[in-house]
Amino acid sequence: MALLPVDEALKRVLDGVHPLSSEQVPLAEAGGRVLARRLTARRTQPPFDASAMDGYAIRASDVETPPARLTVIGESAAGKRFAGTIKPGQAARIFTGAPVPDGADTILIQENALRVDDRRIEARESVARGRHIRQAGLDFREGDPVLENGRMLDPAALSLAAAAGHASLSVVRRPLVAVIATGDELVPPGTLPGPDQIVASNSFGIAALVRQDGGQVLDLGIAPDRRDAIASRVREALAASADVIVTLGGVSVGTHDLVRDVLAQEGTELAFWKIAMRPGKPLMFGRLNSARVLGLPGNPVSSLVCAHLFLRPIVTGLAGRAYAPDIRTAAITRPMKANDERRDYVRAIVDGEHDELRATPFERQDSSMLTALAAANALIIREPHAPALEPGAPCKVLILR
Repeated sequence: MALLPVDEALKRVLDGVHPLSSEQVPLAEAGGRVLARRLTARRTQPPFDASAMDGYAIRASDVETPPARLTVIGESAAGKRFAGTIKPGQAARIFTGAPVPDGADTILIQENALRVDDRRIEARESVARGRHIRQAGLDFREGDPVLENGRMLDPAALSLAAAAGHASLSVVRRPLVAVIATGDELVPPGTLPGPDQIVASNSFGIAALVRQDGGQVLDLGIAPDRRDAIASRVREALAASADVIVTLGGVSVGTHDLVRDVLAQEGTELAFWKIAMRPGKPLMFGRLNSARVLGLPGNPVSSLVCAHLFLRPIVTGLAGRAYAPDIRTAAITRPMKANDERRDYVRAIVDGEHDELRATPFERQDSSMLTALAAANALIIREPHAPALEPGAPCKVLILR
């Protein structure tokens, strides 16, 4: 049977992926989430004419011909306005953010005011009407739209929502991703492996990607190579209403690769199994009730590369985020042989300027070697049956970091 092309596999994986339902969360917990509804202002900002500088609130007509002496009759501070009215020949000391007193129409900055005595100042410069005054509603007015739905709630957006009077926000629910590692050979980090065992590592990288892309993780630990144990973890994921179930390992064709059969027995509708890519040929995808099921290979590099290509678009789509792989063109620095029928993702270091990037592939590409993947900042993308490349030839690279 012909292997499924990567692009067709991705199309099937993303079919029907839309932002999840919304939930209301406190403003303090909304950072990094996606706004589910358009946000309108509940108040006007600033709510009054406010001074933009420290100085004196005055009438512009009083200082048309400097120097001009004015009598200081009070003070206006942020949070405590001057209650009186500024009349001809008068001024009020004012500070940044304070309400402009009635009768005043401009601000004489303190650098242009000479203190004559305790109650008088001398204006050394004329000031245009309205100078250094932030008009009420300069930023927004009650009822104005301030943030559109779909906006990532970054620091500026959160501050704006707060200023607009919102203590909580309607945001897209974070997708819950259940992660199930499988294999008798695996032990948790910090545990001394037996003579035939290794430390489980894949789930930590997968979980980090999920959280980075706006999801939350339900780590269901390590299931031994027994049908009942794997089935129990799958049922636990369903009971928790996981949006995505990710299995690690056990999807190939070996005697102990039980995941595909167990998922089928639990009712998974398989969309594909095995795709034309390297690393990551034994990739599986299907639907189990309302959950998407992604079976990643057990080799650490294959698992993480497949997660970059397939899991990240799922999670970002469900979380309401935009996802666009950072694919650029670079010049290869080493010869590369012709490719076979699978799309190849080659670990590499990319350096240089943006329009003159260089891509250096690692000599060893074994899918068990995490050191190379941790050192790599990109993957060279080689299409099926791509011809051999000589140094200097252009290639496509997927930037990882």
